[in-house]
This record gives sequence, C-alpha cells and structure tokens, in this order.
Amino acid sequence: MDHAFTPEIKAILAKHFKSAADEVFERSPLLQYINIKTRSAARGSKSRSSYANLYAIYVLVEDYVQRKFHQKGSYAKDAGVQFSKLFKRQRELPFGGKLQNHALNHRMNEEFKKFFPQVEATPILRVVETKRYWINERLLKVGKGRGEVHIAPAVLDIIQAYTAVKKRSFEEFIATCERLNRISGKGSKEIETFIMGLLAPSVDARLFEIVSYAILKHFYHDQKVYFGFRRDQIKENRLKLFKTGRTNANDGGSTS
Repeated sequence: MDHAFTPEIKAILAKHFKSAADEVFERSPLLQYINIKTRSAARGSKSRSSYANLYAIYVLVEDYVQRKFHQKGSYAKDAGVQFSKLFKRQRELPFGGKLQNHALNHRMNEEFKKFFPQVEATPILRVVETKRYWINERLLKVGKGRGEVHIAPAVLDIIQAYTAVKKRSFEEFIATCERLNRISGKGSKEIETFIMGLLAPSVDARLFEIVSYAILKHFYHDQKVYFGFRRDQIKENRLKLFKTGRTNANDGGSTS
C-alpha cells in the first residue's frame, strides 16, 4: 500500500541499501507495517498519527542500535531493557508526552498480527515478571539475495523523518489558527476565501473540525426553540451547539 510518505521511506532505504531498497522493503513485514502507520503524513489525512505504536518500535530499536547490537551478535543473551526506561524515552519524543503503556505491552503486537497474520515473529518481546523488553531481532534482519541486511538504523531514520513531517504540519496548523484569530479585521470577501480554503479536502483534519464547528455554532446561535406542556408554561430557549472531546483525540498521542 503506497501513500504520500511511501516515497520518503523508499528514499531512506535507498540511502542505506542502494539498488536493493525495493527488495528489502518487500521482504520486511516491519517496514511494511511502519509504512501503514505513517499514512497520516499526507497533508489533509484523516488517519491517526500512530505515535504510540511507532514509538514503541522506535525506543526499542534505538536502544538496540545505541548498544551496537546491529554490529555484534550477542542480543539473544541480553537481559533486555527496563520498561521504565522505555516509557520515559517515549514521552521525551515529539508529541509523546501523554503516551500510555498500551502499545509497549500488547497493542502494537496485536495490530501487527492483524496486518501480518502469516508472520510468526512477534515484534515486541517481554517478560512480565521482570518488566524487561526486547525488539524481535528476527524482524530486523532481512534477506537480500543470498545474504541479509540489518534494517535497524533505517527504521530509526524513517520514524525520525515521519516525526519531522508531523512537526512541520503542526507548526503550519498553529500558524493557520493564529491567522484565523486575526481574520476578523479583513474584508468579507477575503474572510470568505480564507474560510472556504480551510474546508478543502487537503486541509489538516483538525482545522476542518474547528472551522466546521465555528460555522455551525454561528448558524445556530440566534435560533430559538420552545418547550412546555401548557401554553402558559412554554419557555423560549436559544439553540446551543456543544462539542465533546478533544480535536483529533486518540490515545496515540496528542497533537492538539
């Protein structure tokens, strides 16, 4: 499944694996899963940002690379990483400040199996009693021709690139909100053009929600309804539009 961020993934793989990039991508369930989870990099995408599952992979692979297991073969004997260290690192990453423990504990593994039921390897390994975690090394080694390559550094680069795109998108979102706050002093035609532009399919989903709510709230603000069971007890009520929940809310990390 290709989407707007897929070419960036393949460009990163090309830097690491040259002409074998496509072969590595096709043979790696982990890279294909990351590709699925980065769909929201597209401008105007309604897909969730998926920070929780991506960062669960990232912090484990980051620890793996930092300790140079991609260059030496002793990971199978390693004692694993403490949950507290991984959880703390997740929350240090961009948009990760409110992440919970679900992805590390089971959610990422469950979703991976849903997309790749034929793959026997479980991405995140853990021992509940000791709260120690490992990334499944089998998924980091990908067959290429008669040999294999290590994708751990490429995985880090891809998730970092995705985060950078999301940060730029968020900065654009804030800038547009600030402009929206100042637009009242403009002419009616300029306001109309600006507002209509914010309702286009390519616009950030959060802006669409905010602007749609504002338009509907204004539409209903001076409308009235009447309630009562007797003529002398009928009461006039102005319509009120309520918004529940947070803009773009989900448990994969807040960007709003």
